[in-house]
Amino acid sequence: MLRPRIIPTLLMANGELFKTRKFSNRRYLGDPLNTVRIFNDLEADEIVILDIDATRRGTRPDLALISRLAAQCRMPVCYGGGITELDDARKLIENGVEKVAIGAAALSDHLLVSRISERFGAQSVCVIIDVGVARDGGYEILAEQGTRFTGRNPLTMARVMEKRGAGEILFNFVHRDGLCEGYDLAFATQASDVLHCPLTMLGGAGSISDIENLFRISSTIGAAAGSLFVYKGALSAVLINYPTQDIRDALAHRVMAEPEN
Repeated sequence: MLRPRIIPTLLMANGELFKTRKFSNRRYLGDPLNTVRIFNDLEADEIVILDIDATRRGTRPDLALISRLAAQCRMPVCYGGGITELDDARKLIENGVEKVAIGAAALSDHLLVSRISERFGAQSVCVIIDVGVARDGGYEILAEQGTRFTGRNPLTMARVMEKRGAGEILFNFVHRDGLCEGYDLAFATQASDVLHCPLTMLGGAGSISDIENLFRISSTIGAAAGSLFVYKGALSAVLINYPTQDIRDALAHRVMAEPEN
């Protein structure tokens, strides 16, 4: 059984860090290099870094910056943004990235996932699926930075990505982004029931209790979060934080001792 993973997620644009709320209302956070150094000191399990403007602008990954970030990291790095072909993945991995995260490009070109998986191994490919709740209450994949419903079912697409060789699926809950009201546990349960590869949920975590509730579904689901690890207090002051090893050990002991649903 995998030990539960707690994963800080950083959103980057123009080389700077921001936090969003439902994919809008960007708030400046600071310098990514300094932030990565702090998460090093806090001994984070791994880290996800996403360039949130690369796809919209059609820009390639900033390899110089990514190389500096990866060199600072003592934890595994997953990077996403602007990856549209096999050579992008190659360059990122050569510059110290352990996993490449592919969103829009994977959904439009399923073979891209297969090519990267075959070349570098399934463990190097993470597919990101942005999830929203449509008017009829069903879940749909969102596109164009969470602004357009596609009519496509995220679990159906995730099964396709899994068959194509994705080693991980990250579901990003647009409808909960930045709200700190908890993960979408109903969706996470459905995903855990139908998928077999490692899963990660992002969007909605506001407390360690939210993470524990997610892990109760399955300890193999990774808990990714942004606001929880960059804000502190009722006024959401910017303060990089992460659970201590004692808290993580206690959390892992509780959830791994419970029977799987």
